[in-house]
Amino acid sequence: MSVIVTERGFVKDQTPAHTGSGVRRVDLCADTDPAQLAQHVAGADLVTIGFASFTDGRGFTLARLLRLQGFAGRLRACGALLPDQFPLARRAGFDEVEIDASRAARQPENQWTSENHLYTYDYQSRLRGRV
Repeated sequence: MSVIVTERGFVKDQTPAHTGSGVRRVDLCADTDPAQLAQHVAGADLVTIGFASFTDGRGFTLARLLRLQGFAGRLRACGALLPDQFPLARRAGFDEVEIDASRAARQPENQWTSENHLYTYDYQSRLRGRV
């Protein structure tokens, strides 16, 4: 079972599990060609970008590019991320991070949310009028 991390902390996944729900989910890998992003996510409500390793930052770049291209749906990082990377994920454009239950047990909610203030006062947030 997965745990979703948002700026409010751990929440249950609200994405319908069945395909007839009307929610179009697109799963991308961090090695997706940036030039092909728009065609991959056209019409998507939820885009997930998988991180195979916490040392691979390509997913952050893809998220930022998607937001710059006008993607307004939910953007979710999945996989091998660390709590310290949560503010960076939010700044890059991710709405949430999906982690497995074993990672959530090793890295509890307070570790993920303790640095939320870093997101509130970053440059991109000020530009977008979120402060």
